Parts: sequence; C-alpha cells; structure tokens
Amino acid sequence: MYLHIGTDVIIKSDEIIGIFDLDTASVSKRTRDYLKEAEDNKRVFTVTNDLPKSFIVMQDKNPEVYLTQVSTATLKKRVTDANFIKNI
Repeated sequence: MYLHIGTDVIIKSDEIIGIFDLDTASVSKRTRDYLKEAEDNKRVFTVTNDLPKSFIVMQDKNPEVYLTQVSTATLKKRVTDANFIKNI
C-alpha cells in the first residue's frame, strides 16, 4: 500500500520504519544528531513549504527521512485505514 504524506508525495507504507512528531522527538539530542547527520548526507526530503509537524524514516541501506506538514495522528490514521481496506 501507499501513503500520501503531503503535497504530491506518496511513499510505500511497508517501507516505513517510523513516524515521529517533530516537536516531541527533536527534544532528544540523539534525534537532533540523527536528523543533522541525515541532512548532511542529503537523505532528508522536505515535502512542505510550511513548518513541518512530523518526520518519517524509511527503510533503506541508508534510511531516508521525509519532513511533512501532516501530523503523526493523521498519518497513523491513513496507514491504519489503508491496512484495514487491504485486509477486507
């Protein structure tokens, strides 16, 4: 299944490692360091022109990070609804 994460970007939902709230997750120094390293290695993709609310880490040899204005609650609902429809 696919997940719409904002603007015109769609990702494969089965490749998602995690969906994180940017405000609460970035309190941790480790998370800030991880995001900085990903940005330095050009693995961060911004999906919005607005202030991002969440970030998604995708499975890969070098995990990609997507910054999106869509909240974690909305993304979770979209993934849950898509899995429910898939299992009918």
